[in-house]
Amino acid sequence: MVRTAQTIAVLAVPSSTGDPMTSPHVRTYAKIRKLLRAAPYLALVACLAMGSTLARAETKSVAEEILDLLKANGQIGEEQYEALTQKAREENARRSEQPLPATAHAASAGPEEYKVYWDNSLHINRNDKQVQLQIGGRILNDWAVFDTDSRIKSGFGNPDSGTEIRRARLYFSGTLYERVIFKAQYDFVGGDVDFNDVYIGLTNLPYVGTFKVGHFKEPFSLDNMTSSKYITFMERSLSHIFIPGRNVGFGIGKPEFDKRMTWAAAVFRETDDFGKGIGTDGSWHLTGRVTGLPVYEENGSRLVHLGASYSHQFRHDSDIRYRQRPAAHLAPIIWDTLPLSADDVDLIGTELAVIHGPFSFQSEYMHSFSDTSMGDRDFWGIYGQASFFLTGEHRNYSTKSGAFTRLSPSKNFNPSEGTWGAFELAARYSHLDLTDGAVRGGVGNEVTAGLNWYLFPALRWTGNYLWARRANFGDINGWEMRFQLEF
Repeated sequence: MVRTAQTIAVLAVPSSTGDPMTSPHVRTYAKIRKLLRAAPYLALVACLAMGSTLARAETKSVAEEILDLLKANGQIGEEQYEALTQKAREENARRSEQPLPATAHAASAGPEEYKVYWDNSLHINRNDKQVQLQIGGRILNDWAVFDTDSRIKSGFGNPDSGTEIRRARLYFSGTLYERVIFKAQYDFVGGDVDFNDVYIGLTNLPYVGTFKVGHFKEPFSLDNMTSSKYITFMERSLSHIFIPGRNVGFGIGKPEFDKRMTWAAAVFRETDDFGKGIGTDGSWHLTGRVTGLPVYEENGSRLVHLGASYSHQFRHDSDIRYRQRPAAHLAPIIWDTLPLSADDVDLIGTELAVIHGPFSFQSEYMHSFSDTSMGDRDFWGIYGQASFFLTGEHRNYSTKSGAFTRLSPSKNFNPSEGTWGAFELAARYSHLDLTDGAVRGGVGNEVTAGLNWYLFPALRWTGNYLWARRANFGDINGWEMRFQLEF
């Protein structure tokens, strides 16, 4: 703006048009007189030019109107008028392209005022951070068609080709006083309102990090700790059968070594889907997980993840039962140990994941050592999967939780601009063994191929093909797709 005022001051000096015989001093004096008469107008022009930064005038600026007035009063000539007008328009155009300061509103807002905004979910935050709230949910709609061998049909029933709402959840979570955390999430599928994370806790505690009490996931397995919103395939692997799932308990955990390591430990009482567990014969679980990142580069686009989980279950002669279906929720259960009375169960799990740009590999091994009324029985499973982003993205990893999180396309779906989101190809092999001695739960293998289309961070389409076999029975072929919205 200073340059604008200086330019106006210099260009506003009238050109010499007087008598050539007039004294140079007289001509100079005349110029000074005209300049002094124009000075108040020129100062006003400069001030208005600076003020227009906030005005963002889209019509003829006040500065240009003042120049019109100066020209009409003979204070500036035609050439000076054109030059100054062009200069004013150029600077006004440059200023109009600059956004208003992002802190303008925040600076005037009080510490107890709230800010409401959307960032992949609805956020309601108080400026002093004493209240930070979040509202979100997910809708997953699945479709499937199956082709099944006759022995599978006769032994386990015909798969239900068709559609279902796989998940329909809403949650309300937040942080109070910068330390108190809570979450209340419910699933409305199946006619009941089931608990899916209902807990309170404290965070930023010395030594233990975060303390939680309530209904939440037992810290076990990479695939389990990765939300169902962000797993690569429509369903988790066959070995997911061994994972304890959600129960009610107390837990602690925190990242260590600049988030290159995480640990979590918890005590749980086995409960139903409504967080209820009563009686003296219930099962108690001690569960823990530790993860490490020996390699973490380029903001997670290159990493190696290692992890291990352990859970001891005090069963007190209560029943355990491992049963599984192929990686399709509409498919029938074809592997089943039937109920087994058990005194103790030990579960172990190991994890490996590698991210190298758009390529990823992930594998886990899980084993159940069960002390049952039929003697010690071992059951186990393993899987390995790989994926590749055709559009160059990479899977996003949370160093806070030691699990994978939301994928945001490099370019969102917008056909008018020639952008289509992100595309990912994936394949997985999974093996399950539920047969040991007199327990004939079955041995199974499965191959799954998938295509994921991420239109937006919150919207995804998935297509899966699966082939599953139970040894000595037969095969199931399935074609599935999912429409998913999560926020």
